Amino acid sequence: MTLAEIKSLDQADPLAAKRDEFFLPEGVIYLDGNSLGALPKRVVARMAQVVQQEWGQSLIKSWNTHGWIDLPQRVGAKIARLVGAEPDEVVVADSTSVNLFKVLLAALELRPGRKVILSDIANFPTDLYIAQGITDLLKRHELRLVSKEEIESSLDEEVAVLLLTEVDYRTGYRYEMAHLTRLAQQKGALVVWDLAHSAGAFPVHLNQAQVDFAVGCGYKYLNGGPGAPAFLFVARRHQAATRPFLTGWMGHADPFAFSPEYLPAEDLRRLTVGTPPILSLSALEAALEVFEGVDLALLRQKSLQLSDLFIQLMEPLAARYGFQLATPLEHARRGSQVAYRHPEGYAVMQALIAQGVVGDFRAPDILRFGFTPLYLRFEDVYQAVQRLAQVMQSGLWKEARFQERAKVT
Repeated sequence: MTLAEIKSLDQADPLAAKRDEFFLPEGVIYLDGNSLGALPKRVVARMAQVVQQEWGQSLIKSWNTHGWIDLPQRVGAKIARLVGAEPDEVVVADSTSVNLFKVLLAALELRPGRKVILSDIANFPTDLYIAQGITDLLKRHELRLVSKEEIESSLDEEVAVLLLTEVDYRTGYRYEMAHLTRLAQQKGALVVWDLAHSAGAFPVHLNQAQVDFAVGCGYKYLNGGPGAPAFLFVARRHQAATRPFLTGWMGHADPFAFSPEYLPAEDLRRLTVGTPPILSLSALEAALEVFEGVDLALLRQKSLQLSDLFIQLMEPLAARYGFQLATPLEHARRGSQVAYRHPEGYAVMQALIAQGVVGDFRAPDILRFGFTPLYLRFEDVYQAVQRLAQVMQSGLWKEARFQERAKVT
């Protein structure tokens, strides 16, 4: 595909205007939105308002006059549209890891007599660490790790919870959510999905797939900023029976009664714990406004077009320099990132970043490129591959390797 043809794709892009809503460094092609989203311009104005006016002038009155107290539910309702849930099924609180701890414990209690948490051995490590910690805490469960290919055959009557991340953080492989949820439930298990690499990248259909529980982060495709609060989803049918194990005051039915006895809130507030982080919640709320009016089907369409173009343009480099595609070609099995394996992956990525193309590396050998449809152009994809070609042809990656080894020695 020629550069002129690629530029014509940008001219016809219905999401092209969204790029102007973000701060993007001059000369940098940002392909790491799957680790940290770019800064939406409206977040800057919103933070100034919260800090200078609400905190600075209204002080403690802002909990009521500016609606601080309702932020976890209000922001959760905005995320709900992006993940196919009802507004009262999503709440924003804590980190992804803490939320996983909460919903995984709750799910296990809903399946007494079953002892196994089943997961992919290649799942994101923090998810596995949380599950390991729970098995150590309870002393009556086990974490069973299998390959992707073994998930279906490993679903048996011992499994209490199937724990999976919809999109593999290394390769971009996308699980078939509806199919696996149905299979697990047919065996009597509940399912917890991690949406860290899904929410905001493409439409997620939690209720359509009859998902039980889900968690996700706010700082990747949702662009909420470094360390942004995470979210959790509990299907309405499970909420009354979902027991909170972290019983903090904000999860109380009447937190300002200051009763010495804990009584959980009737709604999803029961899975909140402590005082909400107002500054970071406000940043995330403002960031989510960039999704207003966005057709999520178009978001998905552009995501696939961007990654298809990248794979196509990479074919000559793959053949010449030994890059091995680790991401599925099948659209249904692909998230919004593309990964390549290369024995010198770390050095290549460092050299590429030095040339203004920001992707990232995952051990042992994966170069990872994220495609965020709201602010990435088709021409960016073309230029990124051109710069990678220069890195390989000029041997700049060898320089990066030498410098890294010099540091170690």
